[in-house]
Amino acid sequence: MTGLRERKKQATRTALSSAALRLARERGPENVRVDDIAEAAGVSPRTYNNYFASREDAIVFAVTSDRETRVAAAVRASLGSLADAVVEAVVTQYTEPGEDAREALLLITTSPALRTAYARSAGALEPPLTSVLAERVPDGPTARVLAAAVAAAVRIALEQWAQPVTSGFVVVSGSLPDLLRSALAPLVPALTAAQARPEADSGS
Repeated sequence: MTGLRERKKQATRTALSSAALRLARERGPENVRVDDIAEAAGVSPRTYNNYFASREDAIVFAVTSDRETRVAAAVRASLGSLADAVVEAVVTQYTEPGEDAREALLLITTSPALRTAYARSAGALEPPLTSVLAERVPDGPTARVLAAAVAAAVRIALEQWAQPVTSGFVVVSGSLPDLLRSALAPLVPALTAAQARPEADSGS
């Protein structure tokens, strides 16, 4: 169960992100200052800096909040193969945002800096995915390597998806699921082999 301190931190992070997104919609992302975000959220700029390194990270958090945890939870709950569990969890959680997140994505595609921050956010997937892979892969270093590889594949897919096509603008399309599946495909044999290793070792 999450403690009171952690819940307060999460509430502050969410308030800052919501304020950043609202101001970016009203003024344009390039016209939003950290001081403005902090004031809108009712905290000091110093407090803001404890949560986000940039205004772009704060805006992107409106889309990515809890997404990595949901990916890990979906993998943990899956009864299928590890490879299928990882691929389906990633595709589902990265391509089915709620309505608020969908609006934020449209804003993100208009800004090169936001697109970069959005792709970079894939790195946050590594820690929770490492934990859940360690439950199904007995070799700790292997679990960590696989989680890092999955996070890198997701980042590459997001970078491809967020390429500007005309005048620096990208229209959010339905191609992201295919890009994610394609980026993750080379990792399927490694995920399958890592899961199969205990059975192979026990039979030798």
